[in-house]
Parts: sequence; structure tokens; C-alpha cells
Amino acid sequence: MMRITNLLLTSFFTLFLFSACSTSKEARVQRRTIDGNWQLQTIVTEGITGKIKAQVFNEEDFNCFVGSSWSFNGKNSLGIYSIAQNSGECVAIRRDFRWSIFEATGQPKLLQFKRLDKKLKEIDAGGGFRFTIVSLDEKKMQLRSDINFEGKPASFIYNFVRN
Repeated sequence: MMRITNLLLTSFFTLFLFSACSTSKEARVQRRTIDGNWQLQTIVTEGITGKIKAQVFNEEDFNCFVGSSWSFNGKNSLGIYSIAQNSGECVAIRRDFRWSIFEATGQPKLLQFKRLDKKLKEIDAGGGFRFTIVSLDEKKMQLRSDINFEGKPASFIYNFVRN
């Protein structure tokens, strides 16, 4: 009897583990679509008036990311983004990251990533970044990051084009 109970519990936990880790068909399609090389063409702010300076991804001012190159590898969930020096206004950066599609029941899919060091260890101690996937096709990707700016809701809209 004990052996059957252990077998049933093991089977239940195995089934639970596989169902918890499964991704929807929509998320798998989005992942395949994102896979490849992109350029961050523009970053638009919503809910923010005037000219601002705001650091994103714990790296640089958001304007330094305009024109940055992004590579997403769907096979190993790793990626790289690169920022040019931009006439000395920005620091040249090449950063590894791990990415995935996050799904919550009844919510839009989110692209999430965590910055990595040269040994592919997480930099942000369990933190990371999530973006609502606003639109995605083979040529364009638009992501939204909701923030709080001066006590009011605001957003950064990231517009990518495929290289």
C-alpha cells in the first residue's frame, strides 16, 4: 500500500511539474518570432511631458539605447544587447542576458530578461525586467514598460525593427 501511495505521489508531482513548466502555443510562437537580431529604433514616453533623463535596465539613459542592437537566441534563451558610444554621450556597452516569455492567466504575455555578467551569472540579484508585448510580427516588435514617474503612471514604449 505504501509503495502504491509513493508511486501515485511521484506521478502527481511529475505531472504537476510538467504542467507548471509548459508554455502556451501563443508563447511558443512569440518566442520563435522574437528569435533573431533586432535594432531598438525608438523609445517613446507616455504620461511624461517635457525632456527627461531616465536610466533604464540599471545601465544608461534611455536615449543611449536608441539604435542599440539586440540579439535573441531562442535555442538557449540567451541574448546580447550592444550600445554604441554615440559621440561620447553614452558608454559603449555589450551585455549578455537570459530571456523568456512570462505567462500569467488572463494577462498579456510579457518578455522578460535578466542581465548577466561575463560568466553568465545574474547581475541583478533575482531582479530583472518585464515588458508587455504590445505587438510582434516578423519585422517589428513593440514592448511597453509601465513605470511610476513623479507619482503618476507612465510608460516607455520600445519600438524594434528586425535586422
